[in-house]
Amino acid sequence: MRRWGVRLIWFVVAIVLIFGILQLAGPERVWALFGPADLGPVNFEALQRRTTPNDALACPVNVCQAKADLVSPVFGVSAQDLRLAFARAIATEPRLFRVDGDDANLTERYVQRTRLMRFPDTIVVRFFDLPDHQSTIALYSRSQLGEGDMGVNLARVQRWLSALEQEVKPASMP
Repeated sequence: MRRWGVRLIWFVVAIVLIFGILQLAGPERVWALFGPADLGPVNFEALQRRTTPNDALACPVNVCQAKADLVSPVFGVSAQDLRLAFARAIATEPRLFRVDGDDANLTERYVQRTRLMRFPDTIVVRFFDLPDHQSTIALYSRSQLGEGDMGVNLARVQRWLSALEQEVKPASMP
């Protein structure tokens, strides 16, 4: 019993030290030791999903070779208009930073940090023009750190699609 008490004390001391270091150095600086927060661009057509459960993908039919968690809806607006509506839909997301945008390919890249520990996640978004003045979207959200994400990336993708559907009603669901 005494051995467990000593281990518990050491565990608590370690946790307090970790939180102290995070507060003094800043979590962003600490996590940067593991690499840049922005994990870079994604080619949706050639995307290979991670083997660890810390990513989520929403993709239109016949775009991604990787298995998507969600099929993206089709919207009755141009891809450019969908892009503008998307910007409005996610405007109130906390701790979200746009790190890149490619007007030619209608692609955006964001980093969003978790509330407490400030872990960085990279989200890549691409807008696709479809025939008949319609469009759709692909979203890929992935964590920089850890082997699991407790469903955070999938919840984000679902939340963002739902917010977008409040801005622009889907024309159809494939």
